[in-house]
Amino acid sequence: MSAELQITLDVLAKTGNDAAVDVLVPALDSADESIQEGALRALLTRRTPAGHRELVRRWNLLDERLRSLVAEHPGRISGAVRDAILSRDGRLCANGCDAAQFIHEYDLMPALINAAEDEANPHADLAGRTLLGLAVALYDELAGPRDYQHRRDPQLLRQHVIGSLELSVQRYDKHRRREIMEAFLLLVNRDNTTLKKILQDPRDKAYLAIVDVLTHSQQPGIMRLTLSYLDDPTAPHATINVLARRGDAPFLQHLLTKIGFEPSAAAKMNLKRIESIYWAGGDLRVLDEMSDAQQHSAVQFVMASSMNRLQSFEVVRHILQQGTTSGRRAAAAALAQFQGAEANQLALRALDDCDPQVQANVLLQLRQRGIPGAMSRLIGTIDSPHAVVRDAVRECLSEFTFTRYLTAFDMLDDEVRRSTGLLVKKIDPQAVAALEQELAAKSRSRRIRALQVAPLIGAAADLESQIIELLVDDDHFVRAEAARALAFVDTPAVRAVLRELLLDRSISVQEAAEDSLQRLAQRADDEHSTWTSDSEQSFDRLLADDGDAPDITDLLGGQWFGKVNSLEPEQPA
Repeated sequence: MSAELQITLDVLAKTGNDAAVDVLVPALDSADESIQEGALRALLTRRTPAGHRELVRRWNLLDERLRSLVAEHPGRISGAVRDAILSRDGRLCANGCDAAQFIHEYDLMPALINAAEDEANPHADLAGRTLLGLAVALYDELAGPRDYQHRRDPQLLRQHVIGSLELSVQRYDKHRRREIMEAFLLLVNRDNTTLKKILQDPRDKAYLAIVDVLTHSQQPGIMRLTLSYLDDPTAPHATINVLARRGDAPFLQHLLTKIGFEPSAAAKMNLKRIESIYWAGGDLRVLDEMSDAQQHSAVQFVMASSMNRLQSFEVVRHILQQGTTSGRRAAAAALAQFQGAEANQLALRALDDCDPQVQANVLLQLRQRGIPGAMSRLIGTIDSPHAVVRDAVRECLSEFTFTRYLTAFDMLDDEVRRSTGLLVKKIDPQAVAALEQELAAKSRSRRIRALQVAPLIGAAADLESQIIELLVDDDHFVRAEAARALAFVDTPAVRAVLRELLLDRSISVQEAAEDSLQRLAQRADDEHSTWTSDSEQSFDRLLADDGDAPDITDLLGGQWFGKVNSLEPEQPA
């Protein structure tokens, strides 16, 4: 733009002669963009109503660039925009509504409310849509970081607008404008006095409309308002019903995200108030659209509610059979709250799940289900490559401790000592360490018993050095038992010390050493020693036997310690 033209535009912008408007308005149609922009800026600077009205009248002809210039000074044309909104002229009203929404003129929302409520206004629908559009824009500003380039405080604007919306909501029976209800719910929080009063009184004229918007609106702000009641200890019953009735995927995703891995105390209390969940009684494929974490939360949702247990089971079944990893884990854990043949079959199938945590969650409840062969299944899983599965088995078979085994040892026959001892070593991670302490005990009987236990539980090789140390014990009974225990540890060091024992001053020690050397020689010829084979066969029989066995209390209380597959009374599925 030339300097001369700029001077001319500056004069037209500042002169008190209203005829300047007649010069500037035609300049808006210039083919030169710089002249268009200069004329627009001059009209905005003049603050002349006639010029502003002309801008609104031409609003649909202004391109994005010129509209953005107007938006930089939103208050300049607000009067002209208000007049346009209230105009009966269709084109002018449309321009006014579009301009109000484009420049975010929130101060005009009360005018839009009046226009929307006016039954005689032919453009009431347009005013209602514009009002809702401005409410959405204001909500976005409130939800996002404050833009300090604009001097307007969105919180103050919100307070100003809510007052007008509250009055309009109270007149709902007269205007029946859904857009006004949505705009109101977008901008209030759950503590709003008017909203609380309506939700607590089903006879209120606006009650059904408010509940309907909360139930069906897809506005994120209204969804968040609805979800906020989940953490409200005094949430109105109507809002709890909305949480249960909404089954649309977007809302359900937000709800499950809100519930999270574990519902808060207030959320649990409110979920308990829910007796029926709409989506849980229908097509459960909606759950397939949920994320991994959301499926986990879906299980938490139904289990925390008071809904029909059969429906809860169907949700658990669906997720356990075809859900995501976290969903299946939660469903497997929740399955513990269901009994019966169907639940038992579902639990057995879940034992073959590809996720170790799912397997572990089901293993923890297997014994309580009374499923035939449950103990065999548990024992057969103790060697799982997954630590979480092994830990679960140990927790289920926590009675099998080394201490209790040692207490009952003297009352057991050889086969039971072997089979149960192998199991105890697998289950009790402290077994070898506890046996080492027994080998170092001051009591001769305890040391001898520990030496007898070591090979029976397959721990002789783990305690080779400790056993060798006992070959020089002052007591020849201890030395003899140590020599016998080393028959199951074939190393050069063991063979050497056993040969030295052939010269021991005690005949019984010499005989024990000679017998162990012979067994080691035989073991060198065979792939497995006779003892190892017998132990494995005994352990296999332990897993396969389905006969009767004593109760676990008697078994580990010292009366009996043997067959383990039926450690609890079996019950029909």
